[in-house]
Amino acid sequence: MRTTVTLDPDVEALIKSAMAEQHLTFKDAVNQAIRAGLSPRRREPFRQRTFDLGFRPDIPYDKALQLAAAVEGEEIVRKLSLGT
Repeated sequence: MRTTVTLDPDVEALIKSAMAEQHLTFKDAVNQAIRAGLSPRRREPFRQRTFDLGFRPDIPYDKALQLAAAVEGEEIVRKLSLGT
């Protein structure tokens, strides 16, 4: 297919760069760019990796915010006792 296309200056620079780097003709550079941009991409489905952190029955996991506040409070007391 033969057609006239007006390229934005930044796109023109990208095409010229591809032509120089890959030793392509204008036609080949434009066709490759269009194929790369419009071809459906096959992506692997996202998989979240998980790690076993163990279970400690002495820790109340359902009260995580209270646990964090207690640890933070202990750290503040420690720093104050050191004078920092």
